[in-house]
Amino acid sequence: MAGLYYEQFEVGQLFDHALRRTVTEADNVFFTAMTHNPAALHLDAEAMKNSEFGERIVNSCFTLSLMVGISVGDTTLGTTIANLGWNDVVFPRPVFHGDTLRIETEVKDKRESRSRPNAGIVTFEHRAYNQRDELVARCTRLGLMLKLPASPPSPPERGNAE
Repeated sequence: MAGLYYEQFEVGQLFDHALRRTVTEADNVFFTAMTHNPAALHLDAEAMKNSEFGERIVNSCFTLSLMVGISVGDTTLGTTIANLGWNDVVFPRPVFHGDTLRIETEVKDKRESRSRPNAGIVTFEHRAYNQRDELVARCTRLGLMLKLPASPPSPPERGNAE
């Protein structure tokens, strides 16, 4: 599904994204290694056996990226000019290998851009829940969104040429 234009978003609009994702050990290890994060919390199973979690936890930056990424197809695919920022990023519970995440997005605010007549700014709140419906992540994202393209003018009516 293509993303929505600025005018198509309404404050309070809620998207329950159909795509779900089970987070794997490979997801966590690859992402952690690719981002050069050496934290034992994500990579060292032996060290984490004695932690409060009892096992490795998923890199929170992966969780953030997955949460926002899942939202794109329903909201901003092809209609975003740029992300302007992520605010209030929180992880109230850890994500573990094997957890299945579902994502919802709520439109919290929108306003016209002051510098770009073809755009508006939409404030999204993304929320991720595990298979037990526990909130595991939340963030607010500001998207600079395209406005609907102007309709081409209708061709002038032509009289009968005969």
